Amino acid sequence: MTSPNQKSRVLPTGGGAALINPADAVILLLDHQSGLFQTVKDIPVADLRRNVEMIARLATLLKIPVITTASEPAGSNGPLMPEIHEHAPHAIYVSRKGEVNAWDNGDFVAQVQATGRKTLIMAGVWTSVCVMFPALDAVVAGYDVYAVVDASGDPSEMASRTSLARFVQGGVKPTSTNALLSELHRTWVRPEAAELAKLYGLVAPNYVAVMESFQKAQAVARAGA
Repeated sequence: MTSPNQKSRVLPTGGGAALINPADAVILLLDHQSGLFQTVKDIPVADLRRNVEMIARLATLLKIPVITTASEPAGSNGPLMPEIHEHAPHAIYVSRKGEVNAWDNGDFVAQVQATGRKTLIMAGVWTSVCVMFPALDAVVAGYDVYAVVDASGDPSEMASRTSLARFVQGGVKPTSTNALLSELHRTWVRPEAAELAKLYGLVAPNYVAVMESFQKAQAVARAGA
């Protein structure tokens, strides 16, 4: 028998049952802080920030809840990148009391539980700590957890590769910003299609050239009609 959640995500073709259901998802953005950014070596920080911005914009566009948190924002780890709450004004910030693992903070866990959703999409800095620890704990707590690896960052390639291995061993599903966008997008036959197309230019900048060439071709065709 198909559950209500499966029905909501399945297209008329019958596909989609294995993919993320936006109606059951909540996005957790963990410790994207200015001080920690300076330690990231496995991805260019500009790319990391752009990917996080895309996720914030996507969450707003598709009305997906966002929860943010920071580890010691008044200390050396620094404040959260402002783009998150700028582009996802509905995001809820949860302060912590020094816990390294956000899942050790009762207020954070309660906020996740309050959404009533069971699919957690996580990203953060560092991947091996700020994402890893709550992701593993959330799996044990019964959540379906995805880690967006290129919206996260680690101090080294070694740390990043180790994180991926431990994610898989612990039941956390690695994904990328481009895959996340496409998975939640699903079809161009939707009212947000034009705005979603702009987001592809953030996660895949060369895609902007694809859109520009298409728009130019369309303009030429219209002019010659």
